Parts: sequence; C-alpha cells; structure tokens
Amino acid sequence: MLTRKIKLWDINAHITCRLCNGYLIDATTVTECLHTFCRSCLVKYLEENNTCPTCRIVIHQSHPLQYIGHDRTMQDIVYKLVPGLQEAEIRKQREFYHKLGMEVPGDIKAEMCAAKLHVEAVRNGESKPEENTTKDTTEEKQEEDHDYHRSDEQVSICLECNSSKLRGLKRKWIRCSAQATVLHLKKFIAKKLNLSSFNELDILCNEEILGKDHTLKFVVVTRWRFKKSPLLLHYRPKMDLL
Repeated sequence: MLTRKIKLWDINAHITCRLCNGYLIDATTVTECLHTFCRSCLVKYLEENNTCPTCRIVIHQSHPLQYIGHDRTMQDIVYKLVPGLQEAEIRKQREFYHKLGMEVPGDIKAEMCAAKLHVEAVRNGESKPEENTTKDTTEEKQEEDHDYHRSDEQVSICLECNSSKLRGLKRKWIRCSAQATVLHLKKFIAKKLNLSSFNELDILCNEEILGKDHTLKFVVVTRWRFKKSPLLLHYRPKMDLL
C-alpha cells in the first residue's frame, strides 16, 4: 500500500491560530463560521470586538462570547500532529500555578501522568507511537487506575431559581468537573424538575444568559474570576423576563 508523507509545515495554516500565529492551544471555534483560534486569544479579542478575526462576520452584536465553543477534536488533532506540544503546554501550566503558589488542578495532573507514562514507554522500547494496539492497552490501563471525574479540576456551584414559574432545587449546591458545560447543567436541572425538555431553560450568570457550549471553567474565568466560591448561577424558563 502506497503512503504519502506530508510535512508539518504543509498543514500549519490549518492548525495555527490566526491571532498569535502559534499552534492552537485550548482550540475554540466560532459557531457562526467555524473558524478556530486559541481560547485565550479569542476571548481577549472579543473583549473589544464582535466579529470573527478571520472572515469578519458578526458573531453577535452584544454577546459574542456566547457563540464560541471548545473544539476538543481539533485540539486532539493538533496534539497528535505536533511532537511535544502537549507535554510543553502541561509543563507551562504547571509552572504557572507553582509561580502563583497554587496547587496544580487535578485535570493537569492527570494529563501529566498520562504523558509521562507514554514517553517513558516509548523510550524504554515498550511501545511505539504508531502501534495502536499497545496504545489502546495503555489507555485502558490508565482508565482503570484513575477516576477521571474526581481528578478533574472541580467547580462548586449554587443553582438558584429566579422565576415563579419553576420550583427551586431541593439540593441547590453541587460540585462537578470544570470541563462540564452549561448544557450539562440544563439537562441536570430538567431531570430534577421533571421538565419535558432541557431546551425550556436558560442559565444565567450575573444576569447574562450563558451559551450552552460554555464550560464551567470558562464561565468562572470570564464571569467569576475575582469573586469567591461558589459560582452562583440562576435558571429560568426561556423567554421569561426577569
């Protein structure tokens, strides 16, 4: 079977951020036009603009941050194509937290552990990057040894109802992974309240409706950065006026 080798620089234009010209880190895609950037670059850009940096299409007149979403598939592709990029990024994040005197979040610790195990296995000749069978076995072993839900960075949340049309939750205090999204919270609330559809709900932070694809970590960083835990969120029926 004939194979064609493609050099990395031939596809750089597809895996780099137009704003910083570096490889995509925490890849985030604009839902309106599907252009992708580093999350930090895009969030900073949208603080002063409401258009896509590439095609200049208007994302949203007043709340463009609600129309961007984490692109896990693209980030996985970038990490697989660029040797050492993931390990370098994990190391930078670790150094950042240590410099601030903060504990390294659980999700970074888990990634560091997985990356270290893989690198050591390759160096010792126990596996090769292209051997899918060995890689699958290693991943299964890691899944057995780690509870990824508990090792994720955690977020404490208080869910309050601010509408007379819905009842409050019996247990409004929850703690979950920072990688969970607003959509997960909608489904959780809908299940607890026996609603016919989670699409009937809006979730707000600081009286601003949150996009369904926003991760809780993104919400904390952009809307609760200088406030104490827990993260206070409100829910209400869609189109219900405050």
